[in-house]
Amino acid sequence: MKINVQNRNVMITGAGAGIGRQLALAYAKHGANVILVDKQEEALRQTVQLIQHAGVEPLWRVVDLSDANAIAACFVWLESTVGHLDILINNAGFGITKSLFDLTIEEWDSVLNTNLRGTFLCAREAAKLMKKAGAGAIVNLASTRALMSEPDTEAYAASKGGIVALTHAMAVSLGPDRIRVNAISPGWIETGDYEQLREIDHRQHPAQRVGKPDDIVRACFYLTDPDNDFVTGTNLVVDGGMTSKMIYEE
Repeated sequence: MKINVQNRNVMITGAGAGIGRQLALAYAKHGANVILVDKQEEALRQTVQLIQHAGVEPLWRVVDLSDANAIAACFVWLESTVGHLDILINNAGFGITKSLFDLTIEEWDSVLNTNLRGTFLCAREAAKLMKKAGAGAIVNLASTRALMSEPDTEAYAASKGGIVALTHAMAVSLGPDRIRVNAISPGWIETGDYEQLREIDHRQHPAQRVGKPDDIVRACFYLTDPDNDFVTGTNLVVDGGMTSKMIYEE
């Protein structure tokens, strides 16, 4: 697979751990200038150190994406530091598993403001810079939870469903500016100890395995490659086929 990100400015949110960390390492490895954002300073520092050990010096900033003013300030800093942005990967997000009867308004708002509003605001600010440059690519990390759910995940599901809708809306609005906007909906992506997974965990996927962060990395490389300029407004489901499988309890 050709990786076409050399010398491109790439901002990744939620870069402190999990999929975000793997995205940061992968883009830096292939020659991108990475700008890393996360709410958790210590976790973000660990990602930065891993990249530095590989001989690359990333830019980074601690940002709470539920704070609209902090997002605005981050993009002012970004423009003054690197001048333009080629790629934004909106990866940051979290969920609260709690009965809908007990979920507080504050908890609902915290999830929606970070996952959905934060994605919108980052994408909008990024698009301002991309418009000046004449092109760009935005990838929003949604989830298969936009399509199917477990109990007690209403706030997370709503936020991810909103991201899917936001993606196709922004793709249409930003198309004339040559800014492509796509989403990725990961399924089960194991970011912990992969060896501890059970055989039944793998077998419930038609692909016969649980996903890995590198599966999402490769999807991002595809969607951010400027040669793939005919792909916009899509939601790429990367779930090993799990959402295609009908499951009946015996």
